[in-house]
Amino acid sequence: MVKVIEMPGLEVVIYGIVLLVLLFLSSAIKIVKEYERGVIFRLGRLVGARGPGLFFVIPIFEAMVRTDLRTVTFDVPPQEVITKDNVTTRVNAVVYYRIMDPEKAVTEVESYHYATSQMAVTTLRGVIGQAELDELLSEREKLNKRLQTIVDEATDPWGIKVTAVEIKDVELPQEMRRAMASQAEAERNRRARITHAEGEMQAAQKVAEAAKVLSEQEGGLFIRTLQTISDATSEKATTVVIPLPIELMNVLGHKKEK
Repeated sequence: MVKVIEMPGLEVVIYGIVLLVLLFLSSAIKIVKEYERGVIFRLGRLVGARGPGLFFVIPIFEAMVRTDLRTVTFDVPPQEVITKDNVTTRVNAVVYYRIMDPEKAVTEVESYHYATSQMAVTTLRGVIGQAELDELLSEREKLNKRLQTIVDEATDPWGIKVTAVEIKDVELPQEMRRAMASQAEAERNRRARITHAEGEMQAAQKVAEAAKVLSEQEGGLFIRTLQTISDATSEKATTVVIPLPIELMNVLGHKKEK
């Protein structure tokens, strides 16, 4: 046998009111973290950004959109670009940005993250297309600064601050890699030949200076000849060639003329 307990109508009303109050409070109380802001709309009109902390939103009449103020990082997919000197390359990059004005980020653009990424892609293709290959390989910091400036100016009306754009990798065709390797090898050979020639020139200059000093000193060449003979006969040798000094030949020549 089931016993039915009838609840008075007043208690049902009280429980209903309590339930409605709890639902109202659960939807009205909002907590925003330190790195977040809540953009409030009242009947479709922008009220402003609130937070961080706890605040109340009027249900039905007000709506809140959360925005994250932390720095966001995303990769730009590899883009196949033709440089100014007609070299096909594949370049990718990484972009760092953060929201500076939550109200503009919500009201001025539908999706600020997607819009910023697309702006970075088009800017990357445009800047690399205006640069030569040598500039892309050796002056990457200059290109990074140019990319950051252009993307930052384009996203500034959306309340976005682009802090950095960094080119990560540059992929070259295999034929271009071989050509660059051959060029580098030829440059090393050229430098080696120049260094060898400079060494030969310095050695010749020193020999000329030594010959000048020996020729200015009387008997200098003869003494040098004797030293050479001594060096040649220091080891076991069967034949010894003794050259006549030029001074002796000059003396003999003068006697014949007389």
